[in-house]
Amino acid sequence: MPEINIRALAKELNLSIGTVSKALKDSYEISAETKRRVLEVAKKLHYAPNPYASSLRRKKSNTIAVVVPEVADSYFSQAIKGIEEIAQLKGYHVLVYLTYESYAREKQILDEFTNGRVDGLLISVSSETCSTGHIEALNSNKVPVVFFDRAIDETDAAKITTNDYDSGYEATRHLIERGCRKIAYLSISNLLVINTKRMMGFRNAMTDSKLHVDDNNIVNCSNDDNENNRILTEVLKQKNRADGIISSVEKLITPVYTICKQLKLQIPADLKVLCFSNLSTAHILNPSLTTITQPAFDMGKMAATVLFKAVEKRNYNWQDENLVIPSKLYIRDSTGG
Repeated sequence: MPEINIRALAKELNLSIGTVSKALKDSYEISAETKRRVLEVAKKLHYAPNPYASSLRRKKSNTIAVVVPEVADSYFSQAIKGIEEIAQLKGYHVLVYLTYESYAREKQILDEFTNGRVDGLLISVSSETCSTGHIEALNSNKVPVVFFDRAIDETDAAKITTNDYDSGYEATRHLIERGCRKIAYLSISNLLVINTKRMMGFRNAMTDSKLHVDDNNIVNCSNDDNENNRILTEVLKQKNRADGIISSVEKLITPVYTICKQLKLQIPADLKVLCFSNLSTAHILNPSLTTITQPAFDMGKMAATVLFKAVEKRNYNWQDENLVIPSKLYIRDSTGG
């Protein structure tokens, strides 16, 4: 199949090249229906814009950066796919950087972007990030920043998140309705806003159900796998152990299943387990895993859409964008589903 350029795309749509070009750039001059038609046909014909022509004219790099803690977590891999879908339609390159949950590495990466290497940044901050200077430096250099999933509330930047408080509350209510009275919440970081909100939902759901909750219900895990195995083994070996577990991150669910098997604890008979996770294999685990699943792909697409508006529109206040896309509870066998 011959390569589709913008002239061929315009011919297919029976539109002018200028109209198609503006539609692809999400111009306010083009109607929403026309934009939808153009994007639909562009995707169908595998249209890939020349990433260099416009960058030479506008002195742009035609490159955006995506900075995430890791890609082993299924949330981030799905979110990146959503980002890539929008970036390809816009004719942009996507550079993906991993911080491995390190603030120092995150700062080092962002410091490299102040020289115009990228036109914009999409970021989900590390579990160690407690300062915003490296992000504010990009704003000062006219490099737009959009947070997705893990945001910093105090920073002047767009935020695409999910309903973490409500999800934490719903997860806890579900375990309580399944008979749990002593629930452990597995935390990964006290610095992450998403963790704070999920934990607050957990605490309030316990309190509203008149169940005792204190710091003993919170299990502080780390980014070290061996340390997490030690911590979780200790928790599950307790005589008066928890009868339900909420894992705030996907990486902790494998050790929970493994340790339960070693200790001959039956899920869900002895312990009901729920995880914030986008694992595509959750339904085939033994037992299948009940999850709070984030709309990762849609969050990635929305974050990229906001970023490209910030890059292309001079008077667009992208910092004011604060969009929340709800997550969903999928009940499976690990909670007696």
